[in-house]
Amino acid sequence: MKRIFEYDIKDTDLPCNAGEYLKRIGCSHQILVRLKKTEKGILVNEEWAYVRTPLKAGDLLKITLTEEAPSENIVPIPLPLSIVYEDQDILLLNKPADMPVHPSINNYDNTLANGVAWYYAQKGESFVFRCINRLDRDTTGLLILAKHALSASVLSAQMKNREIHRTYQAVVAGTPPFSEGTVDAPIARKEGSVMERCVDFEKGERAVTHYRVLKEGKDCSLLELSLETGRTHQIRVHMKHLGCPLLGDYLYYPDFSQIHRVALHSCALSFPHPMTGETMHFEAPLPEDMKKPFL
Repeated sequence: MKRIFEYDIKDTDLPCNAGEYLKRIGCSHQILVRLKKTEKGILVNEEWAYVRTPLKAGDLLKITLTEEAPSENIVPIPLPLSIVYEDQDILLLNKPADMPVHPSINNYDNTLANGVAWYYAQKGESFVFRCINRLDRDTTGLLILAKHALSASVLSAQMKNREIHRTYQAVVAGTPPFSEGTVDAPIARKEGSVMERCVDFEKGERAVTHYRVLKEGKDCSLLELSLETGRTHQIRVHMKHLGCPLLGDYLYYPDFSQIHRVALHSCALSFPHPMTGETMHFEAPLPEDMKKPFL
């Protein structure tokens, strides 16, 4: 992979040197180190430059990002991918259920990463797997992958600064007390458990989930949920706390009579494009297994 980025320096950008400008647009320390080691990685007006090179109004700053080696320990496997959007900087996928995102113990060749590695291997392109928002194995829906180090750096900062807005849909047991509302309850690791979390008003970290009822069934409801925070198992723990646990949740509500997985779907993502700043919005339709309780 080789990507070249050009920046026209304006009066409003000054005073700064090349390194300061690059940090401002999202280049991490690791990217700057890589650029310094790359022949002609940083150019000012087509002349090889350094991070300390001072910039002037009217200068053309050019950087070249190269990546030759693909991700290690990710075996390319022909797995189905649902590609929602792709350009030179990002890849949006609609992840199916029962597919881990990354390889792990006992999951070496059945992950989203394996399928992406195969996709790019068939195109003759090296690809480092950089997943920006994580989904559990059974959660379906939208995932952002960064296609190079700079887009990954910018998107990671957006995630940290809550500029990536995530919307979920969930099928829950029963119906919440109100048609819409907010759960503001701190979450901590459950004592004695490696995986489980719980609401803990003494030791927990603040967690906020907004919900809205979209549809009511005989004994369950379809909710739309948006997150202000990103705690582990936040939606699952908050819905149980509300008295409406997710159907098929093996940890918090192991009732598989209507659906055989955690009934959670990442249905929408909105964020500024990491390179252009353009507002991007994507949606993924509700999976068939989550529709069945309402048919």
